[in-house]
Amino acid sequence: MKAVILDDYNSMPVIGDIAIPEIGPDDVLVRVVAAALNPLDVKLHGGVLQDYFPIEFRYVVGTDLAGRIEAVGANVTDWEKGDRIVARLDPVRGGACAGFACVPAKYLAKVPDTIPLETAAGIPTVAGTAWQALFELGDLKAGQTVLIHAGAGGVGSFAIQFARAGGARVMTTVSGDGIDIAHRLGADHVIDYRNANFAENLSDIDLVIDTIGGETHQRSFGVLRRGGKLLALVAPPDEALANAHNVTADFVFHMSDGERLVRVVSAIAENSINILTDRIVSLDAFSDAFARQSSGCARGKIIVTMA
Repeated sequence: MKAVILDDYNSMPVIGDIAIPEIGPDDVLVRVVAAALNPLDVKLHGGVLQDYFPIEFRYVVGTDLAGRIEAVGANVTDWEKGDRIVARLDPVRGGACAGFACVPAKYLAKVPDTIPLETAAGIPTVAGTAWQALFELGDLKAGQTVLIHAGAGGVGSFAIQFARAGGARVMTTVSGDGIDIAHRLGADHVIDYRNANFAENLSDIDLVIDTIGGETHQRSFGVLRRGGKLLALVAPPDEALANAHNVTADFVFHMSDGERLVRVVSAIAENSINILTDRIVSLDAFSDAFARQSSGCARGKIIVTMA
């Protein structure tokens, strides 16, 4: 089968031929329709996460995939050949950007017919992270106000829509064409961070989802109400600043979780959530897709089709 292979840190992933993986008794074999790229793939490529994700070469790129089940392991009873699924693989193992993937059955979620498999591949990591931040760690409630940084990105675009569906009031920071995107996604108040300082315009926020870090992270503490919460996705939060502002702060570390993914896919289908897509490309255009992901300029998901 064809697969996107990384042979060493910082070397360009290449398309090559490898054997179809064998599955264990608790796994399924998925014929991959599409895989989505994430910032994590760029970090793994650069070797900056070796302490957390010690990958082995040859490494098949990608964690997020959608496809159809081709075969099931001996212990798998809830799935059968032909089922439409989405999954997030263990980043250490990778394997999404390939014709077939071995997926532990516990990571699977069924994809309803209303969601195309090509775009469903863009769900697992970013939608799961947004859900985890908003509702599991952030405990966001209807009527509360949330500030979501980078609302036109992968996590931000889902966070805007999930928060709105949950009855929250949504603020977001964006720039350029992200302004129109954020309005279309349902944000109540959109701030062009290139022309306005969000820290001077907002206050009494219940929850901040920080997808940027750096100076944005530092300034975000000041917009929270007393007792509010900041959730950082880039690096562990500044505890001293949190204490100084009488708020709490946590780091969002997203792990593959099939039960969460089932809830996320259900929420997307029930609320007609838009899967914001930057581009969908064929496998032979992977290098261009990876360059786009590495640029940090993508609006939503970059998806690679395997057919």
